[in-house]
Amino acid sequence: MIRLPYLLLSFLLFPVTSLAHGPTPQKAKESITINVPADAVWNAIKQFDAIASWHPDIKASSGDGKNTSDGIRTITLQNDGQLVESLDFYSDKDHEYNYRLKVENVTAFPVGSYTTNLQVTAGSDADTSVVTLKSRFYRGDSGNTPPENLNDAAAVKAMNAFFKNGLMGLKQKLEK
Repeated sequence: MIRLPYLLLSFLLFPVTSLAHGPTPQKAKESITINVPADAVWNAIKQFDAIASWHPDIKASSGDGKNTSDGIRTITLQNDGQLVESLDFYSDKDHEYNYRLKVENVTAFPVGSYTTNLQVTAGSDADTSVVTLKSRFYRGDSGNTPPENLNDAAAVKAMNAFFKNGLMGLKQKLEK
C-alpha cells in the first residue's frame, strides 16, 4: 500500500508534459487540372532549376542545370529568403521528380525539412493534364513548445499556400 503515494508523488514531480516528444511529420497535397496536354505541361516544368519561370512566389531560381539525382537549385522567394533544394529522383518518362530541402532557412519558410514530389499525369482527355504536388515535412522549430510562427499549423499553412500558388501560376501561364 505504501507504493501508491510514491506513484502519485512521481506524477506530481514529473508531469506528463515531460514525456512529450518532438514534432511529427506533416503532409500537404495539392492538385490542379490544366487544359493543356501532359507533355506540354511537363515541358514547361521539367527543368528542375527553372521553377521561377512558372511559380509566382519565387522571384528567382538558379542551379547546376542537372535533372539528375544530384541536381541542386537555389530559389529566392518574394520575401527575399533563399532555399537550397536537391533533386533526389527524376523521370522524364513518368513526368515526375522528387526533391528535398538541402539547407534549412526557417526565416524564409517556416519548415525545418521537407521532401516533395511533383508529377504530371494525363487528364480525363488528351487535352488536359493533372499536376500534383505532395510533401512530407516538419515544422520550423523542432522543440516541444515552438513559437506560433514555426509550429505545425504555420508549416502546413505555408506549404499548402506555396503549392496552391505555384499550381495556379502554372495553370495561368499555360492556359493563356
